[in-house]
Amino acid sequence: MKAAFAQPGFRRLFAGLSTSMLGDSIMLLVLSIWVKTLTGSSAMAGFTFFFMCLPAIFAPLAGAWLDRVRRKPLLVWGNIASAVAVLPLLLVRDAGDVWIIWTVAMFYGVSFVVLPAGLNGLLKELMPEELLVDANSSLQTIKESYRLFGPLLGAALFAWTGGWLVALVDVASFLVAAAVIASIPVEEEVPERESGSFWVQLTGGVRHLVGDRILGHMLVGFGLTMLVLGFCESAIFALTDHFGKEATFVSVLVSVQGIGAVVGGLSSPRVVRRLGEVGAGVLGLVLLGTSAIAMALSPSVAWVLLSITLFGVSLPILVVAYMTLLQRRTPQRLMARVSVAAEVVMSVPSAASLALGALLVTIVDWRLIFLVIGVVTLAGAGHVAFWLRDVLGSPGSVEAVADPAPGPEPTPLDPGSTVAPT
Repeated sequence: MKAAFAQPGFRRLFAGLSTSMLGDSIMLLVLSIWVKTLTGSSAMAGFTFFFMCLPAIFAPLAGAWLDRVRRKPLLVWGNIASAVAVLPLLLVRDAGDVWIIWTVAMFYGVSFVVLPAGLNGLLKELMPEELLVDANSSLQTIKESYRLFGPLLGAALFAWTGGWLVALVDVASFLVAAAVIASIPVEEEVPERESGSFWVQLTGGVRHLVGDRILGHMLVGFGLTMLVLGFCESAIFALTDHFGKEATFVSVLVSVQGIGAVVGGLSSPRVVRRLGEVGAGVLGLVLLGTSAIAMALSPSVAWVLLSITLFGVSLPILVVAYMTLLQRRTPQRLMARVSVAAEVVMSVPSAASLALGALLVTIVDWRLIFLVIGVVTLAGAGHVAFWLRDVLGSPGSVEAVADPAPGPEPTPLDPGSTVAPT
C-alpha cells in the first residue's frame, strides 16, 4: 500500500476520508441502539438501516448530474451537507422522536450514494490503474479498523451522555473531512457533456453494467447476498437477547468483527492480485456464507465471536475486489452513473431484506435467519464461479476498459468474451 500513499494528493484524501469514517463508525450503530433504547423493539432498531438503504432506490435520478460535476467539490460539499443533516438528532428526547432518527438515517443513505460516486471518480483522477487496488484496500482497512473501537466508543458516549454528544462528534468529523479534501491539489478533467435524451443519459450506468458480462454476473452474485444480508441487522439483536446480553453488546460484536476486517483489509491487495478481482470476490462470498452458517450453529457467545471474526475478514475482500473491478472496467464519463446504478442493484435487495428481517425476527428463530443468509450467500458465490469460470483465479485476464469518447453505449458482450467493448 506504500506506493498508493506516494501518489500526490492521496495522503490528504485518505486523511479526510479517515476522519469522516471515524465519525460514521461512532454514529451508525448508535442510531439503531438509540431506537432500541427508546422503543425496546429489536424490529424497530433493525428497521433503522432500512431508511439508510432507501435513498439508493432514487439514486439514478442524480447519477447523470453527478457525472457533470467535478469530483473534489462534490466530496467537499457532500461532507458539509452530511454534517448539517446530522444536526436534527440534537432534538431527540423520547420514543415519539424516533422519526427524527429515521430521517437522519435516510439522509445518511443519501451520502452513502453521493460520496462514493464522487470518490470513485476522484480515485481514477489521482491513481494509476495498477494502484487502485492499494488505494481501495487502504481505505477499506481503515474503515474496518474503526470497528475495533468506534462502536464501543459510540455506545459508551451514548450510555454516558445520550445521543447528542455522538451527533456533535459526527458533525465535526464531516466538517474536518470537507476542509482536508478541499486542500487536495488536483487538476480534474472537465466533465464531458453527453448528447442524447435524458433517458439515455439516465440509464447509461445500468446499461454499462448489463452490457459488461463480468460486472453483470458479479453484481448478480453480490445482489443475491444483499437480498438476505440485511436480515443480520435485526437478527443480531435477537441473538444478543438469546445469550442474555444488553443491546449495547452489539457494539462488542461489531468491534470483534473489526478485528477480522483489519486482517481482510490488509490481505486484500495480495488476494486480489493473486486470484484476480473475480476470484477474490468468490472467496469473500464463500467466507461470508460460511461465517453466517457458523453463527446459526453457535452454542455460545465465544462461538459467535469466532464466527463474526470470519464474517469481518470476508467483507473487505468483497468490497475491494468489486470496487477495483468497477473502477477498472468503467470509463470516467460514466463513473458516477455506474456507481449509483451498482448501489441501486445492491441496496434495493438490501432494503427489502432489512424490512423483511425486521418482520422475520418477530416470528422466526434467529438461528434459521442466519442459516438462510449463509445458504443464499453461498449460492451467490456459486453463480459467479460458474458463469465466470473462464476468468476465475486468473489475475490479469479481466482487462480494464478504456475511456471512449461519448457516443452510443456498448452493446452486451458475447457470452464467451472477457473484454468489454471500447
